[in-house]
Order: sequence, then structure tokens, then C-alpha cells
Amino acid sequence: MDLSSLLQALIPSWNSAYLLLGFFAYLAIAGSIVLGKLVPGVVLADGTRLHYRCNGLVLLLLLVALLGISAKMDFVSPTAISERGFELLSTTFIFSFLVTLALYFAGCKSQSKSSSLKPHTTGNLIHDWWFGIQLNPQFMGIDLKAGMMGWLLINLSVLAKSIQDGTLSKSMILFQIFCALYILDYFVHEEYMTSTWDIIAERLGFMLVFGDLVWIPFTFSIQGWWLLANEVELTTTTIIANCLVFLIGYMVFRGANKQKHVFKKNPKAPIWGKPPKVIGGKLLASGYWGIARHCNYLGDLLLALSFSLPCGISSPVPYFYPIYLLILLIWRERRDESRCAKKYKEIWTEYRKLVPWRILPYVY
Repeated sequence: MDLSSLLQALIPSWNSAYLLLGFFAYLAIAGSIVLGKLVPGVVLADGTRLHYRCNGLVLLLLLVALLGISAKMDFVSPTAISERGFELLSTTFIFSFLVTLALYFAGCKSQSKSSSLKPHTTGNLIHDWWFGIQLNPQFMGIDLKAGMMGWLLINLSVLAKSIQDGTLSKSMILFQIFCALYILDYFVHEEYMTSTWDIIAERLGFMLVFGDLVWIPFTFSIQGWWLLANEVELTTTTIIANCLVFLIGYMVFRGANKQKHVFKKNPKAPIWGKPPKVIGGKLLASGYWGIARHCNYLGDLLLALSFSLPCGISSPVPYFYPIYLLILLIWRERRDESRCAKKYKEIWTEYRKLVPWRILPYVY
């Protein structure tokens, strides 16, 4: 695709806008109706806290079922997303920009009486718009579910396109299975996400909204788009090795996050069958958290790698996601280290001595 064609493809259309608005309307309406466990978010500056309705799995399955029925009845094309990829990308970007502007002005209005509010200099305006003012990512009942659901919808549309074109391959099937399992697992354990960095530390600004609505669904699906245009033959050995990378990554990622979540709810709960070792009564130093201070990041990186391995090694393009994630997690790990050092002080120093490795034991 030449530059002229690319720029033409990026022009938003009404069809793309309708698809996007329909998706968010579904999330807003169904999200407020479908029952789910209410999980409290972090305490806000005014002493209140939002609650997250963990109904993502039901919402996702219901949405896929509705779209499947609609496609069967010719109400909607299963390839509607894959045929409008660039249009939807630019449309979603514009939507993210407008949403964060609304969030910024709403946040300024709610804090206008606060003496701690920064003076409205140009630098502060940009900083607050980019990083956000308020904690607890949620807007009109729509939270971090949107990006993960969008990722699966794009993948399914790409799968439908490959079937329609007669290019379905083992590589595409493997990629689709790994991503689907990861996304479904996210919603099965949705409650655990309320104790992750995005919820407890990130504020709802353009960086987080863009990341959730644009970056996650459109860049995490690059491998599928690439496989539509490139044929990759996988040997049985390669498939088995790829499955092992996925399984090990899943075991570390899910195991570490579960241990942290359980520890926060019950600090005396056993870890790997033994009483947990706790530093200063606050920091878990058992299980995966006794191996590396951010062992969950290692699991996440292995999972990201497993999504790209089905594409072979002929091009770096399908490896954009794991490379990006490596950079992001190292940057996030440094931010987290700085934040924890200030928060826990000598306790964090003791924890670092006990668990010297950051992400990958004996390497980093």
C-alpha cells in the first residue's frame, strides 16, 4: 500500500462511526444491566471510591453471540471490521481525543474548589490532559473492558476474512486460539485486574484512554493482519514449542497476579502450600514474588511472544507487540520501583535485598 492509498484509507467514514458508536452503546447499556460482582476501586481523594461491575465475560459472550446471529441473518458482515481497519483506527483515535477532553474539563470542574489544584499553565493543562486527573478508569459505565473486547472482535473479523479468502492457515488458527484464551482468561479473572497498576496508579487521561481504545485492539492484532497477507508454514515441532511458550507464560502471569490478589485480600493465605513470607507486614516475598519483584511481567512478555511466534521469523512486523511490551514494562517497572521506594522506604530496601531480580531471574 502506497502513501496515497494509506492516507485515503485513514479517512473516517460514517460506517466506521456507526460501528464504533454501536459498540460503545452496547457496553454502556448492557454493562449497566448485566449483573456481575461489584468490586471496590481505590479510595479517592475525597474518601469515596468507585465500584467495578465484573460482568465482562457475560458481556463478551453475549456480544459475540449477538454478532454471530446478526451475521447469520445478514444484518452485519463478519468482515466489516477487517475491511475497515484503518478507518476504524482513525475514528477511534478521534473518539479517544474527544473523550479525554470531556474527562479533563469534568475533572477540572469537580476539583475547581480544591486548593491543591495546579495553576492552569499550558504545561499543566497538557500534563493533566495526557496523564489525567482522576483515578479509577471509567467513563459512562465503560472501563478497561472495551479494549480487550475490541481486540477479540478485530481478531474474529480477521479470522472471518481469512476463511472468506480461503487463506486460513495453522499459523492463523494458533494465533487466534492463543489470543482468545488470553482474552477469555482476562474476563474470567476480571476481579484480579482491580489490583493492577492501571487501576490503582494510572489516572484517566489521554494516555490511558488511547492505550485502551486504540493501542490495545489495533496493535495487539497486528499479527492477524500480517497473516492475512503472508503465508507461514509451521512444523509440528514449531507448534509444540509455541504452545509451551504460551503455557509457561500463562502459568507465570496468572499465577503471579493471583498470588498478589489473594495476598491483598488475606495476607495469611498460604502460597504454594506454605505460609507467606512478608516483609514489613506489607510486601509479599513468597511464590513468584520471591523469585522476581515483577515476575508477572515475565509471564506477560512470554504470552506476547507466543502471539507472534506463529508468524515465523521472516519479518519483524509481527513482533511489534512483544518488542513494544518489553519497552513498556521496563519503563513501568522503573516507575513502580521509584513509587515503591518512596512509599515503603526501608521496607522496600529490605525487599530488594531479599529479591534482587526485577523481571527475569539471573538476567535482569
